[in-house]
Amino acid sequence: MAVLEIPDEKTSLREENEIRDYLAQIHIDYERWDLRKVPADASPEELLAAYAPEISVVKEKGGYTTADVIDVQAQTPGLDAMLAKFNREHWHDEDEVRFIVRGRGLFHIHPQDRPVVAIEVTAGDLIRVPKGTRHWFNLCGDRDIRAIRLFQDTAGWTPHYTSSGIDAGYEPVCFGPVYLGATLPAASRE
Repeated sequence: MAVLEIPDEKTSLREENEIRDYLAQIHIDYERWDLRKVPADASPEELLAAYAPEISVVKEKGGYTTADVIDVQAQTPGLDAMLAKFNREHWHDEDEVRFIVRGRGLFHIHPQDRPVVAIEVTAGDLIRVPKGTRHWFNLCGDRDIRAIRLFQDTAGWTPHYTSSGIDAGYEPVCFGPVYLGATLPAASRE
């Protein structure tokens, strides 16, 4: 399950309802989907078919026209160049929607008039970052993530960089089993 941190306030949220409620205040949708439908290593077609009912609901709600599967691992060719596009603060002309099937990643969200929020998304998490929202994304240390993506425009989206430099002030690491110098109990780890 996701972990939400507000670094400037040294605050961490770990309960699903708390995370969902906080993100709703900054217009980010968050929900959990059942991972037992199909193995994470199923073909893209099998994944999309297994989650077709959920995808259909999200498409209807957000006007999304297409869905695909992205599979990124440490050995993915051109990975560093791909990540360089998204680890600087930017925004898009359409929503960024991800359902994490495997692995984990870190979204930093920079809402207007509020502190930056870091949310580590893990398998089972669905996040929707609305168009125009300033954010950036990093993979966690294992550099492994597989996700279903939804798009409003079949051409996908383009990052519009802010050049604010704010992203340089935040750690591009995931929270993992150690957070704020404290080791989490084994039951809290995912």
